[in-house]
Amino acid sequence: MTDAQQDHINFDVMFATHDAFRRDLERLEAAALAGKTDTPQVRAGWENFKHQLHIHHTVEDERLWPTVQSKVGDAPGPNELLREMEAEHAQLDPVLTAVDEALATKSPDLVEKIKELGAVLGFHMKHEEENALPLIQETCTNADWKNFAAGMARAQGIKGAAVYIPWILDDISEADRQRFLVNMPPPARALNKLFWESSYRKKHLWQY
Repeated sequence: MTDAQQDHINFDVMFATHDAFRRDLERLEAAALAGKTDTPQVRAGWENFKHQLHIHHTVEDERLWPTVQSKVGDAPGPNELLREMEAEHAQLDPVLTAVDEALATKSPDLVEKIKELGAVLGFHMKHEEENALPLIQETCTNADWKNFAAGMARAQGIKGAAVYIPWILDDISEADRQRFLVNMPPPARALNKLFWESSYRKKHLWQY
C-alpha cells in the first residue's frame, strides 16, 4: 500500500467552494429573471463570483494538476482525465465573457447565457467531484493536498480570505458551516467571527 493510499484527504473545502459557485449562479439567474441585474449588490456579487472562480481554477492549474501528473506518470486514463480538466477550464472563459456582455448590453438572452454558464461549470464541477477527486485520493498524499491548499491561501492573501471565508458561509446549513470552518486555521476562524463575516454581510451581495 502506498503512502497516498494510506492517507485520507478531506475534500470538504473543495465541495463547499463548488456549492458556493452553484449558489451564486442560482442567485444571478434569479436576479436576471426579475430584471434586477443592474443593482450594485448584484453586480458586486457577480464580480466576486468571477474573482473566486479565477483564483480557484488558476491554483488548480498551477499547483494541483501538475502534482497529480507527477504521481500518475504516463498512465493513459489519468492523463486523459487531466487533459479534460484543463479543457473544461478553458471552455469557461467564453461563456463567462458572454454573460459579461449580456449584462452590459441588457441582452434579452441574458438568462440563456447564465444557464449556459451554469451547464458548463456544473458539468465540470460534477466531473471533477466524481472522477478527479477520487484520482487525487488514490494517488496523492495529505501533504500534497496541503501544498495545494497553501497555494490557494497564498493566492487569496489575508484580504482575500476576509471575503472568501464568509462568502462560503453565506446561507449554508450549520452542519456545513462547522464542517468547513474546522478546516480553517484558528486565527482565520477568530477573525471571521470578530470582523470578516459582519463586514461581508454589510455588502448585501446579490440583493435587489
